[in-house]
Amino acid sequence: QGGSNFGRFAPSHPLGEEIPPEAAKMVAATGEMQAMQPTFAPSVKPGDIPKEYKLKRFYTGGDVARHNSSHDCWVSYFGRVYDLTPLLAQYDGPLAQPIIEAAGTDLSHWFNEATGEPKMHVDPVTGLQEVYCPWGRYIHVPPQGPESNWSTSFGTPWWEDTRYFIGRAAGRTRKVTMVNLLTKQKTTLEVPVEETVEEIRERYLVHNAHAGSYTWKRLGKVLNMEKTLEDNGMKDETEEFVRLGIDPDDHIPVIHLYFDDDLTEA
Repeated sequence: QGGSNFGRFAPSHPLGEEIPPEAAKMVAATGEMQAMQPTFAPSVKPGDIPKEYKLKRFYTGGDVARHNSSHDCWVSYFGRVYDLTPLLAQYDGPLAQPIIEAAGTDLSHWFNEATGEPKMHVDPVTGLQEVYCPWGRYIHVPPQGPESNWSTSFGTPWWEDTRYFIGRAAGRTRKVTMVNLLTKQKTTLEVPVEETVEEIRERYLVHNAHAGSYTWKRLGKVLNMEKTLEDNGMKDETEEFVRLGIDPDDHIPVIHLYFDDDLTEA
C-alpha cells in the first residue's frame, strides 16, 4: 500500500472511489477529507447500530475518550478523529481486540507520520519486515506467514478509509464558564479554541435545551456567535497562568446568559 498521508489524497487517488461522490469532490477541490456520518454494512443488524449524532468540526480529547467500547469506538490519529464503530460491527475475534482496547484514545503512535502507514520493524526471529504491533495484530494487518483464511478482498485498510473520518482533533482546548442569570446555574466546559461561540452553544445544549433563547454576553458586551472566544476579545491566558505558577482553573472566563423571554428555540 502507498502512503495515504491521512486524507491529503490527490484527485486521482483510488480512495476517491471509496467515498460518496460529494466527499470525493471535496477531496479533489481542497485536498481535505469531508467529515460524514458513519455508514454501516447491510449485514449489521439495526439493533447494533448506535444512535446518529451531530458532527462537530473539532473534538476534544474528552469527546473522544467517552467513546471507548466495541459498540461505540472513536479514535484519533494525526489530528483527525475517526468513528471505527462500523468497522468493529463487521469484525469480531482476536484481530478486533487491540482496537477495542485502544477505543477512546489517540493511535498516532501506531503509524508512521511521514507515510500514514502502520509502523514497520524487522522481526528478530524471522528477519522479515512486518507491521510493528506489540499490542497485537489488528484488523487488516497481514499475518507473518501464509494463512488460508487471510484475504485482501476488504479493499481499503481502515486506517486509509475516509468513511470513518468524523472531524478534527482540537489543536488546543480552553475552559469557559456559562452562568445562566435566570436560573443561576453555572456550567464549565472544556472547548476547542477553534470553535465559534455558536459551536460552544451547541455543546451547552445538553445542559440547557433552550440555550438558543438566551443572549450571550461577556462583561456586558453581546458576543458575536460566529466568532471564536479569542476573536470576541476573550484571550486564552491558560499558558501564561501556568508559566506564572497560577492555577488556570481559578481564573476561568465567564459568559453571562440573559434570557430572551422566548422558549421557542431549543
